[in-house]
Amino acid sequence: MQRTTITLPADLVNELTETLAAKSKTEAVMIAIQDELRVRKKEQIKRLAGHGEFTLEAEELRHADPRLG
Repeated sequence: MQRTTITLPADLVNELTETLAAKSKTEAVMIAIQDELRVRKKEQIKRLAGHGEFTLEAEELRHADPRLG
C-alpha cells in the first residue's frame, strides 16, 4: 500500500465516512475511489458496445474453450 498525503475538505470527508458507514477515513476514501473506478470502467465498456465484430457463433465459442466442456 502506498501512503499519500492529500488535503480534503473536512465536511466532505466526514459526510463520505458517514454515508458509507466506513470505519475510518482511509476506508471511506478507498471505497469512494474503487466505486469511481468501477463506474468509469462500466462507462468505457458501454462505449465499446457494438464496436466489435464476432465471427464465431456461440456454439463455436463454447466448444473452443476447454474449461467450458
